[in-house]
Formats: sequence, C-alpha cells, structure tokens
Amino acid sequence: MTTIPDSAPAPEVRLGLPKGRMEAGVRSLLAAAGVQVAAEARAYRPAVSLSGFGAKLLKPQNLVGMLAAGSRDVGFAGADWVAELGADVVELLDTGLDPVRLVVAAPTQLLRAGRLPDRASGRPLVVVSEYERLARRWIVANAPTAAFVRAYGATEVFPPEDADAILDNTATGATLAANGLQVVDEVMRSTTRLYAHPRALDDAGKRARIEGLVLCLRAALAARARAMLDLNVGEADLARVVAVLPCMREPTVASLHRGSGFAVRAAVPRADLPQLLPLLKAAGATDLVVSSCEQIVP
Repeated sequence: MTTIPDSAPAPEVRLGLPKGRMEAGVRSLLAAAGVQVAAEARAYRPAVSLSGFGAKLLKPQNLVGMLAAGSRDVGFAGADWVAELGADVVELLDTGLDPVRLVVAAPTQLLRAGRLPDRASGRPLVVVSEYERLARRWIVANAPTAAFVRAYGATEVFPPEDADAILDNTATGATLAANGLQVVDEVMRSTTRLYAHPRALDDAGKRARIEGLVLCLRAALAARARAMLDLNVGEADLARVVAVLPCMREPTVASLHRGSGFAVRAAVPRADLPQLLPLLKAAGATDLVVSSCEQIVP
C-alpha cells in the first residue's frame, strides 16, 4: 500500500475568477494584493502568480454553481447570484466592489401612489426577471396573483407592452429612468464577494492558502481606505497634533535632528483628509506629506 508522507504538498486550490462586469475590479484588487493574473485573449484558464492556486474564468452565475458543486474551491461572485441560486457556500470577504441593488421597478404611469395596482380580475400582473427564485419569492410576499416570466438578458425592454414590472439589478438607476421605470421595492443589496466551498475549508492545506489570500486582499482593501500622513511638529504643539490624528492605534513619533521637534506618521482615513489637514495645520503641524499605502495588515 502506498502511503503519502506528512510533508506532501496540499492539493491545488481551484480559484474561480469572474468574467464580465466584475472582472476588471477583481483583477485590480488582486494586483493590489500582489497577485498577477495573465491570460491570453479568449483563454479561460489564466496563470496566477499565487503558489498552489489554479484559476479559471467563469460567468458569475456559473461560478456560484461550480462553487456550490465543489468543482471550484474558492471564487469571486455577486451576493445576488448566491442568493438567487441558494448556494451552500461560505462568505470569506466582502470586497465592496461593484455595488448594486436588486429592485422591483415598473412604468411610472402604471403605479398608484408609488405602488403596483392589485388586479382582482382580467390579466394578472406580469413580473419579468433573470432572478427567478428571488422574483417568485417577492411575488408570493407582495403580489400573489402576479405571473412570472423568465428573462434572458435585458429586462427593461419588456414594460409596458409585455410586462408590468421587472426585478433586476441597478447600480445608478439611470437605465431604469431612461426606460420610464420607477423603483417600487428594494429586494437586496449586492457586492462582489469571495466565497468558498465548505469542504475546501475542511482541508488544512487548502484552508491555509485560502486564508493567506484573504489576508492579502483585506490588506489591499484597507490600504485603499487609508493614506499615510507624515508631518513635523514642535514639542509645544505635539500633544495638540496627536489629539487630532485619527490613527489606527497610536502614531509613530520620532525626534527630529538636533531636537528641533518631532516627526509624526500615521495611516489615516483617506476620506477624512479634506477636514483633517486644515485641523493639523491649525494645531501646529508643518511639512505635511500625504502618500498612498500599498497594503495594511493590522
């Protein structure tokens, strides 16, 4: 009988990468985390600079199915399709990328006080969607007599002639408005997230690799939200400047040459900079320098 030594390498982690709308954002995030993805045009099996990983490009809907089936160990997909397919997967990370809302929308002229009318007789309301499971659930809860029609591709083309309402995702609402549709309900919010098949996390070797990837992705996301701020300050103003700084823990403080003051460094929320820089200047800070962070691991 052949035995496998304890030092045998862990099986390759099968990574699913989304093709289409989510692709650019995921690739950019991976690059920020130090992971390069190289693929020839029309190729579906890109090379990734991540030891112990093999990758495949899939449509997000298909990727969720492959994760649920276990043919992919880990992959990026939208929370909307995980909900639609009822997939038994484990969410590892919400990247916050590609935020959309799943909404029910209808022609403005059809609505009564912003709501769909309840038709007691005649043709029932028709709701069109690619999201069959979520749409049928919404119909049961909100319009029990409505009929469902499965769509393939754009749904906003159906109302008002062929449907009364649609259930679809929207980022800005511009396409809905351009087609005379008004949101009547929000079903859920979705972003691009990293999911794993439960069995992949039961394998110690795969789990270690997956957790390493998650750590690097979190570090890249954290760096996007913060900026590195360096400044100088005299001893008399040090306490006031430090009191203003929104640090992760404590700022780094070092003495300047010849005891002429202090150099202060902190990773601060990037969104706070417009308000923070004038406050620091008023508190006595000089020589302020703002730079980008690559990765931040708390």
